[in-house]
Amino acid sequence: GLRQIAEDVITRHFSAYQADARMPNPGYLKHHTKGEFHENNPAVVEALHEAVNNVDWDAYQRFVHLVDDRDASEPRDLLEITSAADPVDIDQVESIDDITKRFSSGAISHGAIGAEAHETLARALNSIGGKANSGEGGEDPARYRDDRNCKIKQVASGRFGVTPEYVSFAEELQIKMAQGSKPGEGGQLPGHKVTEEIARLRHTQPGVALISPPPHHDIYSIEDLAQLIFDLKQANPRAAVSVKLVSEAGVGTIAAGVVKANADVVHLSGWDGGTGASPLSSIKNAGLPWEIGLAEVQQTLSREGLRDRVKVRVDGGMTSGRDVLMAALLGADEFSFGTSVLLAEGCIMVRACHRDTCPVGIATQRKDLRAKFAGTPEMVATYLRFVAMQVREMLASIGLTSIEQAIGRGDLLIRKPDMDRRSDALVLEQLMSQGRESFKLAVKGQRSSLGDRLYEDAWDAIVAGRSINLSYPITNSDRSVGARLGGAIGHEFGSQSPPGKVHVDLTGQAGQSFGAFLTDGLSLHLTGEANDYVGKAMAGGRIVITPPPDDAGDPYLAGNTLLYGATGGELFIAGRVGERFAVRNSGATGVVEGVGDHACEYMTGGVVAIIGPTGWNLGAGMTGGEAFIWDPELRLPPRMNPESVEMRRPDDEQLATLKALLDLHVELTASRAASTILANWQDNRDRFWRVGPKGDVARIEEAHEGSTQAR
Repeated sequence: GLRQIAEDVITRHFSAYQADARMPNPGYLKHHTKGEFHENNPAVVEALHEAVNNVDWDAYQRFVHLVDDRDASEPRDLLEITSAADPVDIDQVESIDDITKRFSSGAISHGAIGAEAHETLARALNSIGGKANSGEGGEDPARYRDDRNCKIKQVASGRFGVTPEYVSFAEELQIKMAQGSKPGEGGQLPGHKVTEEIARLRHTQPGVALISPPPHHDIYSIEDLAQLIFDLKQANPRAAVSVKLVSEAGVGTIAAGVVKANADVVHLSGWDGGTGASPLSSIKNAGLPWEIGLAEVQQTLSREGLRDRVKVRVDGGMTSGRDVLMAALLGADEFSFGTSVLLAEGCIMVRACHRDTCPVGIATQRKDLRAKFAGTPEMVATYLRFVAMQVREMLASIGLTSIEQAIGRGDLLIRKPDMDRRSDALVLEQLMSQGRESFKLAVKGQRSSLGDRLYEDAWDAIVAGRSINLSYPITNSDRSVGARLGGAIGHEFGSQSPPGKVHVDLTGQAGQSFGAFLTDGLSLHLTGEANDYVGKAMAGGRIVITPPPDDAGDPYLAGNTLLYGATGGELFIAGRVGERFAVRNSGATGVVEGVGDHACEYMTGGVVAIIGPTGWNLGAGMTGGEAFIWDPELRLPPRMNPESVEMRRPDDEQLATLKALLDLHVELTASRAASTILANWQDNRDRFWRVGPKGDVARIEEAHEGSTQAR
């Protein structure tokens, strides 16, 4: 209340004007002996290291005492767990192995941490039957087929490293809407941590900082989210899809929408999430504790009759078995560990993640420091098994035999007695409302009649090495056509071209995500028009869209956000398209005949040609690739975003690339616009601009390479 706030202000004011007053170090970010309390303080870190290094249950008990009996720092510290029945023998309680199946690692990306630390977490979680989360930094394809594979793979929205092969090797695909301590923002990867290795995996440029995730240009609404879930279920029908939300007031309503969009898992992240490489403004005073958001999600879904359709997972400062049981009582089915598993593999909380100077070789890309990494999968597995053992003991003590029996039992929580005045002012009863329905996960498949038919008609030919031609009518209810076949090819053949080839002729109006997750071996030719997200995340193959024979001319043939996150392949459209063409394109080639605003936004690779009108803000955040813009009336200069890109007349080599692209466009689409330009090439070639990253981007790369060599 106001009285406590006033007392704090007066106390600070009084101390500032003492005769010997000094500016104190409050330990706002780093632990300081006389500063504010830090949950992960040196004593906690030391006890956990002793426990995992020596497989020492007594040391783990000291760790538990430090984290479970601390001064109140989180809402759960104000609560006690009461008995449901008389204690039972621990032999009646479900096994450690059953409990650890509910565990996962937090979404810690390869980029934020080094390859060795990232792979150690994956191997540890796989060894105990849990799931490692890749984070949204992609993953080295060499890991997909062994025990280093992350079962949960994030796709976020920026498509970092997202290819059909990547998607196909997931047991769960996670859409990162936001991140706990940084709602709406996520993490940031400083440019000096984007090495050649990280840039290769993320399909971006070395030395260029990355925000994580970039703006969600395919998730403007719950309907868009439902479409992305549909895309992913087509690309990998075996995988569950989760949506990562932030603990904020009103998150229950958002979770209800997520369930209605056919997600299999709601992942709720608390305010302690992912702070390793973020500015101070993103770490403090953002988000809410997971207990508050989890209680709201559980109660809202139960009240709306949706709880039995989804699994709920929680993360954000999970450390002990008590945290796990508390989360279960508040409604969680599964539990994710972030900072604590990094501590278990050797992190000493220097908090230099953003500086790339981690002394124990975890949160760094420097090879000299990564050589110091001494963590093992066994250390992380030991910690998580100790947590599960503590859960077993606590379940037995309150008369329950499984986590399943504990889920949603908020009635077993009571306020701790004898708390201070500040804690007494908090209304905790709403956290303890009971709302429970049993839930058994069965991955909700979503069929696309035409997409599935294409897979069934083409798969045998692809595998057998035959070339076939198929033709179908298509309507706007046929969504994500090509994604299922692309995902299957990615799983079977990786980034290599498959033995067979399939050419598909379609007539009509394609629904959203036409040609998403397309791969080599596939060619889609649509006579008609398509909706948004054509070629999303495509890695190969070819998409051609031409107007119907009775078209009146100058047609708009596709919607917004084409080639979003594409890493390869070709797109040729004999007409105009909507906004954000080639946003986050990382390697595809495309030709279109007019675009809306924000074309080539965040583009990191590939080549596109626009032979028609352009909208405003072309090239915002573009750090790689090149765009050729037809501009006979000199309208481009004021419409281009000069912050990161520059325009100049193309040189002879670039003109040769452009002409070859236009020749192919005419061959595939019979484009009148391209034919007119080529008919008078000697004059018209001087009416093109070549737009690419500014020279300072190249200098950043050179400086980065020099720094890497020096290291």
